[in-house]
Amino acid sequence: MWCYTGVVIVRAVVDTNVVFEGLTKKGGAAGLVVDAWLAGLFQPCVSNALAYEYLDVLARKLSPARWQVIQPVLGTMLSEAIFIPTYFSWRPNSPDPADEHVVDSAMNAGAALITFNLKDFRNAIAVLHLVVITPVEFVHYLTEVYP
Repeated sequence: MWCYTGVVIVRAVVDTNVVFEGLTKKGGAAGLVVDAWLAGLFQPCVSNALAYEYLDVLARKLSPARWQVIQPVLGTMLSEAIFIPTYFSWRPNSPDPADEHVVDSAMNAGAALITFNLKDFRNAIAVLHLVVITPVEFVHYLTEVYP
């Protein structure tokens, strides 16, 4: 989180599982995270690897018709995100090698990580002191920042 002229801006990296659920299921905390992203209530940070992962997962898992509807929304989300270069890598830090770039994105951005998958980030929490929270916790936090 950072402050500019008295306004608190929360920085966060949103894991693909949250983006996928937020864009494909009605209601729920993941949907509220996506809504908060689109409303500018926090500063989303993504790396190129994470943006490509969003595109790959959604394009593979959705029907072509559904992907055609969701693709412009994802494009809008990515246009509002800060792209973070990966200057430093903290690998290995996750039991799932596919999550390493997510840790790198959050650490390089100085941002919290929003995910449903807390167990794969236990080491990053313990060793790197990475802030990892669930979508429900993040939505609750935003309601405190923006009462």
